[in-house]
Amino acid sequence: MFSLIKKNPFWPFTFIFIFIVICSINFLSEKPAPEIIPLDNILDSGSITLITRNNTHCYYTYREQAMGFEYDLSKEFADFLGVKLNVVIADNLEAMTSLLMNEKGHFIGASMTDLPGTRGVSLSDGYMLIRQHIIINRKSRKIKSIEKLKGKTIHIGNGTSHYNQLEILKHNGINLKKITSKDMSEDDLIQKVAEGKIDITIAHSNVAYLNRRYHPKAIVSLPVGEKKHLKWAVKANSPKLLDKINIFFETIKKNGKFTTIYNRYYSDIDSFNYVDLNSYHKSLNKRLPRYSNIIKSAAKKYDFDWRLIAAQIYQESHFNPRARSRSNALGMMQLTSTTAESLGVTSAYDPEQNIYAGVKYLRKLYDLFDKAEDKDRLYLALAAYNVGQGHVLDARNLAREMNLDPNKWSSLSKTLPMLKKEKYFMKAKYGYCRGTETVNYIKQIKIFYDILKHKEIMKI
Repeated sequence: MFSLIKKNPFWPFTFIFIFIVICSINFLSEKPAPEIIPLDNILDSGSITLITRNNTHCYYTYREQAMGFEYDLSKEFADFLGVKLNVVIADNLEAMTSLLMNEKGHFIGASMTDLPGTRGVSLSDGYMLIRQHIIINRKSRKIKSIEKLKGKTIHIGNGTSHYNQLEILKHNGINLKKITSKDMSEDDLIQKVAEGKIDITIAHSNVAYLNRRYHPKAIVSLPVGEKKHLKWAVKANSPKLLDKINIFFETIKKNGKFTTIYNRYYSDIDSFNYVDLNSYHKSLNKRLPRYSNIIKSAAKKYDFDWRLIAAQIYQESHFNPRARSRSNALGMMQLTSTTAESLGVTSAYDPEQNIYAGVKYLRKLYDLFDKAEDKDRLYLALAAYNVGQGHVLDARNLAREMNLDPNKWSSLSKTLPMLKKEKYFMKAKYGYCRGTETVNYIKQIKIFYDILKHKEIMKI
């Protein structure tokens, strides 16, 4: 073989080439390319930066407090790492990816399923299953199949995963027209559909179902494409950070913290009654303004969010000062004669007296449950307002017997309905209780409160 090579006039160059290749292989095997692992930097610096969007599903501020589903998940992740959370806002997926690649943030958490056409990015394991849905106005003709989208115009936000889904439909022969709106979020487009300003949009199921509360005339129509998981994204050269994110999601799914955060934002999103919600929205425009100053003043005096009090009043009386229940509870906040007398009310039908007394009584109950925290304390107080302190006490005792936390509303939402059954109420100090009605009472107030908060958030 050597003689053959030697006869080749270019053999010196051949040997030089082989020598260079061998040296390169040895160099690469001995000194691998440096790998950037930001997890070490994150832990050393004591902070991690989330890249997300400013909307009602990702991140926003309410009463000067940061919140949002993605924000709360990210805050939990920061706590999991033992570091502080910082937030950077971007308008769309393209801008968020740019921030990530330019190391302006460590991960993207923005209610997304993928980053189509993006290189140098790795996605986490999925943490929530969603699906895309067509959204139409209640008065529009129903779209019963994908084929019925032929010839339709669909509005979507710029830089969303919906663009790719509509491209797939067009490739499969569904000839439709898509219009991308640079400054429009899914929420904005759903509102425009509800108002009749556009005919169709498309949204993820978590966004779509929640927005029905805010815009009852927007109908969640047929699903489009397959179910997908929401995911976070990191730079591809951050494997340790990605592993830590995946471990985090696995951990909070097991210990229940994910469910707690999910319920904070998406509790009862499957619950939808068009007639009730439409009536509520009308009352917010027509009836609430007459009493808003009294509600705000009373709420401020007793340190409650006035929107919560307004939600409770609607649940109690639909803002009707002459309301009277079958059990003779009276007025805006449905005071019993005993409660009204104990609080010095001379006329239960007087809106100002009634509201101030009701809010004062709610505050008294709130102070009573001082071992409970945050929203749990509020829900226990509302439950006692509705069904009485005694039945709540029985429900808490039953929770203890079942090894449930008596200071958690999630526990009492299980035990209160049990007090309708003889085997439980016969042992209870205060006897039979219509606990299911109280659970529904809290659920409705939460929905009405959420709608009022959303109206405030959308002003920002």
